[in-house]
Amino acid sequence: MRGRVAEILPDSRCRVILNNGHELVAYTGGKMKKHRIRIIAGDDVTLEMSPYDLSKGRIMFRHLPERRDGAPRPPHRR
Repeated sequence: MRGRVAEILPDSRCRVILNNGHELVAYTGGKMKKHRIRIIAGDDVTLEMSPYDLSKGRIMFRHLPERRDGAPRPPHRR
């Protein structure tokens, strides 16, 4: 499912509002936690929902905002 992060909660959890209006609490998935991908309020995300509890989910991907043509790419940092 796709949604937008509405609020950042403690313990690496987020309140997400899905495109259909449903609101749930989600946490970051394993690879996102491993590579320390930060999520801020307003980000578009893809998440998996629990089939047992529709009020919980796991964020699997953070979608980057589209850049306009000609905008310079941010420098690569290590």
